[in-house]
Amino acid sequence: MKTDISVAYSEDEKVRRSLKASFWDGAFASGMTGFTQEYFTPFLLLIGGSARQVGILNALQNLAASLTQLKSADLTVYLRSRKKMFNFFVFLQAFILLPMCLAALYCFVSPFAFISLAALFAGFGALALPAWGSLMSDLVPVDKRGSYFGWRNKITGLITVAVALLAGFILNQVGAVDRCTAFAILFGSAFIFRLASWYFLTRMHEPALKHNKEDQFTIYMFLARLKESNFAKFVLFVAFMNFSVNLASPFFPVLMIRDFHFSYMLYAVITVTATLTVCLMISRWGRLADKIGNLKVINTTAPLIGVIPLLWILNHHPAFLFFAQVFSGFAWAGFNLCASNFIYDAVTPEKRTRCIAYFNLFNGLALCLGSLLGGLLLAHLPPLLGFNILTLFLISSLLRMGIGFMGPLFLKEVRSVEHISNVDVFRSVVGVRMRGLR
Repeated sequence: MKTDISVAYSEDEKVRRSLKASFWDGAFASGMTGFTQEYFTPFLLLIGGSARQVGILNALQNLAASLTQLKSADLTVYLRSRKKMFNFFVFLQAFILLPMCLAALYCFVSPFAFISLAALFAGFGALALPAWGSLMSDLVPVDKRGSYFGWRNKITGLITVAVALLAGFILNQVGAVDRCTAFAILFGSAFIFRLASWYFLTRMHEPALKHNKEDQFTIYMFLARLKESNFAKFVLFVAFMNFSVNLASPFFPVLMIRDFHFSYMLYAVITVTATLTVCLMISRWGRLADKIGNLKVINTTAPLIGVIPLLWILNHHPAFLFFAQVFSGFAWAGFNLCASNFIYDAVTPEKRTRCIAYFNLFNGLALCLGSLLGGLLLAHLPPLLGFNILTLFLISSLLRMGIGFMGPLFLKEVRSVEHISNVDVFRSVVGVRMRGLR
């Protein structure tokens, strides 16, 4: 791949400049993610938060992110600019990191006050996503989306891994003296990175987009077309999948830090292993999806996601969990990339902002309900191998596998693609070239 990646996707100078700016936005946004995404829960545990409050943290973040999606498309129409939309709310998201930094520095914040800040942080970020996704889908050609977003996500993911490891190192070193100060450094750094990301977003070019009344439809109209709409069925499939995932997902940090007593550095290493694997595999999945379609990749990876919690039940040794995370990253790389790209294929540009918003709404609600139910169940589940969280993992695994196998059967690919078996998909991704996919 060329160093100047934008040249490979467009000869239009405005588009090339926008893709460059988008790359740098992604680089700095990933730095922010590395300092925050995996460290809100450890900080909540530090200030006295319980496992149930961890579930509430995750639930309210997803609830805020989902409910804001209801107004995202309408605000974009009101502003008549996707660029204005995501620039404004990205700036607000950066601003929220300042009180988080001060709260950590003086360590005076209550668990529910911090949860509220985290919910605002997630909500502002979510408001920006549909408009940004719509604009980016206009800049990248249809037949290059898999390879482009695969390449972009690979680089930004590597940055997230590097910064998350740095954050773990800071917590281990500075945290040995003052853990509150260590978290303040993390949140303050995230603020600086997000401001840099916002600056590059302001440098992007926005292609003209007409807003017609026929392209504006309510959520009730969207649901009314469930029986005949392939996209609506896809949204519900991913939502049910995320519900089953989030029964367990918020409690992996609790298991590692509270129950297994892992250090912050070991926690960071195990956590970022999945992200690193995503970075290494996502380009392969993207190139393959351009040829065989996003739905085929989803059909292959969805059942694999159900296996992930079982691996954490089988063995608790850090070395084994490292390989479990490699498996996790392999599956999630294909699923997440192709779930996003399927939306770009399935809807017209004029409806994309609203469809992305509804997609995020249902998935945010599903994630919220999953984490809330998971937190409630923890107080009543019997222990498995000494830990009730592992019982929750087993329930999550069974639901994931059922939805992963059955859900894709009700969906259809929306563009002309090559047809290969699931076994050939696996072989192609791991490096065994198949005839016709060279």
